[in-house]
Amino acid sequence: MFTRYDGAAWERRFLPRLTSKQIAELPKDGVLTVLPVGAVEQHGAHLPVMTDALIGEATLTQALELLPEEMPVWLLPPIAYGKSNEHMGLPGTISLSAATLQGLVMDIAESLQLSGFRKLLLFNTHGGNVDLLNVVSREIRLKFGMTVFYLSPSGLGGADGIIDPEELEYGIHGGEYETSIVQAIKPGWVQEQYVTAELPQIKGRQFVTLEGRIRFAWHMTDISASGICGDATKASAGKGRVIQDRISTVLAQVLVEMCEFHPDEVRGLGRG
Repeated sequence: MFTRYDGAAWERRFLPRLTSKQIAELPKDGVLTVLPVGAVEQHGAHLPVMTDALIGEATLTQALELLPEEMPVWLLPPIAYGKSNEHMGLPGTISLSAATLQGLVMDIAESLQLSGFRKLLLFNTHGGNVDLLNVVSREIRLKFGMTVFYLSPSGLGGADGIIDPEELEYGIHGGEYETSIVQAIKPGWVQEQYVTAELPQIKGRQFVTLEGRIRFAWHMTDISASGICGDATKASAGKGRVIQDRISTVLAQVLVEMCEFHPDEVRGLGRG
């Protein structure tokens, strides 16, 4: 189970736990700061509206505890809210506008840069943030000269072989994947009596998809009556624990590589 502010990740790697003096004296070479960005939005009748933000915090907590002690990785306070206007009007959804979220992340990056930090990971756990954070990553690089990384833990392959490919493609919200993880990290937050299944009727089309390839713009009510997309009835805490263990193990390795990485190392050699 996940408990915020508990354990080695929060005691040893939570940046605002330090004083201003400690942060000023902190060696900055290779230091990676990690900004979790999630969402607070409806996830059907069975999952908490904090599902995305909760998964992000729990995943990072587990991964950070696997890091070698000498790795200079520091966790920032999570941004719980995201760009969730595709769920607006559904109870419990709290959304930031694209401009607000972009401004918030840019301001945080500038503040970090002024404190001497040079590397930032935007760690995202909400699909509605993806396009915006990709844009913001480059804006931070160009405006503040920071090395910026972006990733979503769902892209690290933790569910391969556990959840079938159809569910992974179409179960994008409140389905087997997210329900299994919440059952593993905060079982008391899942309303098991309301677990259900609903998949959008989009299979069989040659080109148009929900996410990836050729996408169409949608509001949740366009594609779901229950507020979820996926089969939560197949979820289990056991699956969630395996997924989290896999993702956290890979993520710890990713964080090490980010600490050691510099953009200059990938510059090609011109021929003339």
